[in-house]
Amino acid sequence: MSDSIISVEGLGKKYRIQHQQQGRRYVALRDVIAQKFAAPFKFLREVGRSKMADGKTPNSELRTPSSRLPASEDFWALRNVSFEVRQGEVIGIIGRNGAGKSTLLKILSRITEPTEGRVRIKGRVASLLEVGTGFHPELTGRENVFLNGAILGMHRVEIKRKFDEIVAFAEVEKFLDTPVKHYSSGMYVRLAFAVAAHLEPEILIVDEVLAVGDAQFQKKCLGKMQDVSQKQGRTVLFVSHSMPAVTRLCQRAVLLDEGRILLDGDAQSVATRYLNTHLGTSAERLWQNPDRAPGDEVARLKAVRILQAGKVTEVVDIRYPLTFEMEYWNLKEGSRLLVAANFFNNDGVLLFVTADFQETDWRRPRPVGPYVSRCEVPGNFFSEGIVRVLAEVCTREPFWQSHVREMDVVSFNVVDNGEPGSVRAGWGLPLAGVVRPMLGWKTDSLDTLGGSKLAGALALPPGGG
Repeated sequence: MSDSIISVEGLGKKYRIQHQQQGRRYVALRDVIAQKFAAPFKFLREVGRSKMADGKTPNSELRTPSSRLPASEDFWALRNVSFEVRQGEVIGIIGRNGAGKSTLLKILSRITEPTEGRVRIKGRVASLLEVGTGFHPELTGRENVFLNGAILGMHRVEIKRKFDEIVAFAEVEKFLDTPVKHYSSGMYVRLAFAVAAHLEPEILIVDEVLAVGDAQFQKKCLGKMQDVSQKQGRTVLFVSHSMPAVTRLCQRAVLLDEGRILLDGDAQSVATRYLNTHLGTSAERLWQNPDRAPGDEVARLKAVRILQAGKVTEVVDIRYPLTFEMEYWNLKEGSRLLVAANFFNNDGVLLFVTADFQETDWRRPRPVGPYVSRCEVPGNFFSEGIVRVLAEVCTREPFWQSHVREMDVVSFNVVDNGEPGSVRAGWGLPLAGVVRPMLGWKTDSLDTLGGSKLAGALALPPGGG
C-alpha cells in the first residue's frame, strides 16, 4: 500500500541448533593435534576390522542410535510472516515466550538479517530491545547519551538540544557522570528509553525491556509512547506480555505462535484470543450431562457465562455493567442452595465475593430441577486486565458445605480505551488498584460560596483567638 511505512513479505529466519553427541566431551587444541597424528593408525585399524570373518560386525555399525544423531539441525524462528504497517499505527506484537517476537523486532531493527523474504521500511527507526543496548559500560551516563544518540542516528547538535530533557526523563541526574557499569538494570533501561524516545523517529520499536523498570517509570514510558503515537503521528511496534498495556496503547495487534502469524486484527480481540488460549478458559462454559458436570449428589453446574448487553463476551467494556449467569441442577429434594461468585485478578488476588444472601428463595427448600441465578456488576468497577471467576453452590444447614466449587470456570478481559464515560476518560496513564469504582466528586470555588457563608465557615468559635 502507498501509505505503508513497514512492509513485511514472506519473512523467515532460520537458526542452526548444535547438539552435543552423547559421550563426547569438550575438544581442546591438544585433542585436535592428537587426532591428526593418530588418524593414519586409526584408518589402518578400521581397515583391519572391516576384514573380519563373516558374522562379525564392523565397528562403525556398533554405534548406538544416539551417537548417530545429527550434530545440528535447522530451527525456524520465523516462517512466512507477512504484514503491513501504516503511518501512525501503534501495533502490539504478542505471543508466548519463544514465539518469535524478539527475532522479528531484531530483523526490523536491522540487527540481524532474514533467511528469506524481505522488509521495506520508510523512515528512521529507534529500537529499545535489550537493557543497555548501544551503551559502553566504561563510559559515563553523559557520554553514553551522546554515543547511543549517535548510534541511533542523532546529530550532536540535536543531542545537545535535547540533552536536558533526556536526563530529566530518565531521572539519573545524580549519577550522570558515573560509569554505567555501576548502574542498576532499572537505571540502564530508563536512560536507554529516554534516548530512544527523544530521537523523534518515524518508527519506535520497544520490546518487553520496559518490564525491568519500576511501576512508576513504566507508566511514564507508556504515557510517552501514547504521546509519540497520538500527538506526533509516529509509528510504534510494542512487544509486551501485559495485555492491559497492549489494549490501551495499541489499536492493532499481531499474535505470533511458533514463528507464524496466528491472528492479526484489532488489539482487544487478539489479546482476548491470546489470553483465553493461555488460560484455557473463556467467557462461557457448558455441561450437557449432569453426571460429568462439576459438583456432587446435591448440586451440579449446568452453565456459567459472562454477558454484556445481553451477549456472551470475552472482552468487557469497563464503562458498562456485566452480568454473571450460572445455571445449575438441584439434585436433592428440599435443598436450600446458596449461589456465590468469587472474582480474582490475573495475579490471583481476590477482588470481591458476591452471593445471593439478599434473596429469600435460597432459604426455602427447592424441588429437584434446573435453576439459573444472575447478578449484575456495575460499570466502572473492575480495573483493567484479566478477571477469573470461581463459581460456587453451597448449603447452609446443618452447616456450611460447598457442593460446587469450580475455579477459573470462566474469564474475561476488562478494557478501557479512555473514551467518555470511563473513570479514566482523558487520562492517558493507567490507574492503580484492584478495583476502579467511579465515585461522585464535586468541586466548588471558595469565591462563589458568598461572603457571609465564607465568613461563617472561617469564623472562630467563641473565646477562640
